[in-house]
Formats: sequence, structure tokens, C-alpha cells
Amino acid sequence: MMLVGVDGSRAGLDAVGWAAREAGLRGVPLTVAHAMPRWAYETETGRLAEVAGWMREGGRTVLAAAEERARRERPDVDLKTAFLPDDPRTALIDAAADAELLVVGGHGVGGVRGMLVGSVAYGVAGHAPCDVVVVRRPPSPPSGEIVAGVDGSPASPRVLEFALAEARLRGARLHAVHASDRARPGGFDPEGSDGPRVLRETLAALRADHPDVPIVEEVVPGHPAEVLRQAASGADLLVVGSHGYGTLAGMILGSISHELVHRAPGPLAVVGSPR
Repeated sequence: MMLVGVDGSRAGLDAVGWAAREAGLRGVPLTVAHAMPRWAYETETGRLAEVAGWMREGGRTVLAAAEERARRERPDVDLKTAFLPDDPRTALIDAAADAELLVVGGHGVGGVRGMLVGSVAYGVAGHAPCDVVVVRRPPSPPSGEIVAGVDGSPASPRVLEFALAEARLRGARLHAVHASDRARPGGFDPEGSDGPRVLRETLAALRADHPDVPIVEEVVPGHPAEVLRQAASGADLLVVGSHGYGTLAGMILGSISHELVHRAPGPLAVVGSPR
């Protein structure tokens, strides 16, 4: 099952469209969910009953628009809608317990002007029990490329497994990128860095399972977040791990994934550790 959260924003509808197409590719059911305060969900009488009823009616409108968008994208997908009575972050995290993927929009209706990403997107990417996709400006038309960030950390194999599976579903190629800040006096030399070895060793065990996926390996100088942001410009999806090397104990997201949740140029998959 896949889960997508909606809030009535345009970004939420873009997330629904992306999720419907993804559910169709995967052949899994899709649940479209809208969260609201528990009191509004439960209040039927009393002085707040009218306000609660108005909020429930608004929620039904949001879900109806989301369902229409999903059916327009993929009418063959097994689809259902749901109210989630709680704070959106908590509600989506709890509802994703049995999901293989949680999808949210990059901006919400309650965002402060100037914020680059909605608090819900950031919150679920850091805490969800499954992999998360934050949908930001879906490419149109599809480019046929999936970009994966590979740093050699224990999370890298899962990142590549996810990216290879996505590339295979879409008939796309995989662009595996390792960012390196090592340079020789005469300038950057990828062969003089650990990058080729990191990519080669991480991909070695996975190529045999995806022989039909074209793979491009690249070592690029620079800060990983900026390197990946540029590499993913126009890509169908950027895939990173929720934590990599350099993560401080207690951080919700690693520094690279944290920055990319805010600044990725398109849809971003944040792949967590195995459950």
C-alpha cells in the first residue's frame, strides 16, 4: 500500500498525481489521506459543532479533489480516501506503519511565506517508518533518468536498490553520483579520489539483479548537497539516504538529506534504514 497526504494545496495535488502514477507502476493500492484536528473530527454537538462541521466539509472537498486528480492520472489504481484525526505529521507517520511509501507535497497551505518546504514534509521525512517521497515540481515530460546519491555509507546499498527499482519500473537509466571534495594541486582528479572505488564497490552486488538498467557512474567535486541538486536538475527522481556519513547523533535527518528536502529541484526520495 502507498499513502499520500493532501491538504488542499496545489503541491498536495501534485503529490497525489505523482503517487497515483507510482502506485500504478508498482501495482499497489493507494490511500489518499487528509488530516484534521481530532476535536474537529469528533465534535458533533456544542458551541464548536458548527466550526467542526465546516472543517469536515472542507476536508471532504479536499479529498474529493484529490480523488479526482488520482483517477485522472491512473484510473486503474485501487484507490481509497481517509480522514486522519490528528496533527498531520503524527497522523501520517502513524498511518504509514503498513505503507511501503509515503508521499507528500513540498509546500502546504499553512506555509510561512519564504519557507522552502512545508513543516509536514520535513517532519515525515525524518520520522516515517517507511521511505518518503517529497514532490517538488514534477518534471514534465519525464526525462528517463533517476539520480542516486552514493557516499559509501551503510545506507548506500538501500539507496541504490530503491533507485534501480524505480529506474526499472520507468524504463529509465540510473545516474549514480558520488560527490568528492578531494583535489590534487593541478585540479580535481576523480581517479585520485575514493569516488570510483565507492561507486564500483557499492554497485557491484546490485548490477546482477538489474541487468536491464543502464547505469552511469560519476564522481563530481563539490559539496554533496549542491552536487546532487545540480545532477538532479530535470531528473524524474533524486534518491538519497535519510542518514549518511557525517550525521550527528540525535539528528532527525542527515545534513545532506535535510538540505535536499528543502532544495531538491524535483521529486526527492528519502530512503531510510531497513525496518
